[in-house]
Amino acid sequence: MPAESAWQVVGLHHVAFAHGEGQAAEEALSRFIGAERTTEEAPGFIERMYPVGDAYVQTLEATGDGVVQRFLDKRGPGLHHVAFTVDRIDAALEDLRDRGVRLVDERPRPGGMGTRIAFVHPSGFGGLLVELVEQPGTPAPVGSI
Repeated sequence: MPAESAWQVVGLHHVAFAHGEGQAAEEALSRFIGAERTTEEAPGFIERMYPVGDAYVQTLEATGDGVVQRFLDKRGPGLHHVAFTVDRIDAALEDLRDRGVRLVDERPRPGGMGTRIAFVHPSGFGGLLVELVEQPGTPAPVGSI
C-alpha cells in the first residue's frame, strides 16, 4: 500500500490491447462501443482511445518495429497493459522504487491526451504490465520533464 497521503490510485484509466496492422479489430470495437475515438501515432504503432464510462479501451496497432511489434512477436494479440490514474505520479514512482518494485520508466514522460505516464515492469504485478497515468492539470514538481 502507498504511504498515507503520499499518492493514491484514483481510478482505472484504460485497458490496452495490442494487435497487428489492419482495421478489423478497430472496426469491430468501434461498432461494439459506438463511441468516437481519438487517434495518436507514435513510432512503430498507432494508439486509439475509445471512451467507455469514466475510462477508456485503448488499442495499439503495430505499424513497424517497436515495442508493440515485439510484444506481438512474443505473446500474440491481446491484453497489453492496464493503466491506473494516480494523483501524484512522481510520488508513486518514488514509493514503488523504495519498495523494490522494478520500473520500466524511472521518471514520468509525456503520454497521450496531455497526460504524464510511467510503466511498471510486469514482474512487479505478477506478469501484468501496469501503466501509471497522471491527468493534465496536476502540477508537475519543479525540475520534472
